[in-house]
Amino acid sequence: MDKTVSSPEQAVAGIGNGAVLMIGGFGGSGAPVELVHALVDRYVATGSPTDLTVVNNNAGNGRVGIAAMIDAGMVARMVCSFPRSSDPRAFTEKYLASEIGLELVPQGTLAERIRAAGAGIPAFYTPTSYGTELAEGKPVAEFDGKKYVQERWLQADVAIIKAELADAHGNLTYRHAARNFSPLMCMAAGVSIVQARKVVAPGDIDPEHVVTPGIFVDAVLEVPEPLQEEELVRSGEAYR
Repeated sequence: MDKTVSSPEQAVAGIGNGAVLMIGGFGGSGAPVELVHALVDRYVATGSPTDLTVVNNNAGNGRVGIAAMIDAGMVARMVCSFPRSSDPRAFTEKYLASEIGLELVPQGTLAERIRAAGAGIPAFYTPTSYGTELAEGKPVAEFDGKKYVQERWLQADVAIIKAELADAHGNLTYRHAARNFSPLMCMAAGVSIVQARKVVAPGDIDPEHVVTPGIFVDAVLEVPEPLQEEELVRSGEAYR
């Protein structure tokens, strides 16, 4: 099955209001900037999608990528580990104005909640956050004399990620640290949309090198020269 699409606009066309949206990236490493900006363009043109819950390690940087989504008013809630960045003003301004919600999740717990969703595990226990405000209201159990906090899986309607290579069937590889949360997100989402630096024919990727199998991918877009978030932030660019 050929899963390639011809434009960023086509790739994100099915994302609706109120969706839970996982976006790959650790800071700018692996951030799918072109797909995110296509979603901003769609919102500016049509007013949709809005009221989004965005799951990412961070809460945006500068005025591009996720920060541009927040600036536009598309995001109702962030689920992340680090709402601060080198330039966190987009999220900070909205948060201080009570215009965006925040669920703060320890980084390892965030990754495990996403992984659990992909593995079909509705809940698990972790010692992380026990005795802190982040554990308030959550079930606690004792195992071998140690207290553990119950955490629930974290599912998404859509994952938007960036890969290095993809084939037309959706098999993916990643570039070094740009891999980060992306394989987990593809497994935890109902629909996965991918931009890849290069799209090759089925069979051109050694099966031993495939990180994300195509069964977890629904759409693939080739973006030969992807933007890098940190470079945009350093140059002071603002999207929209």
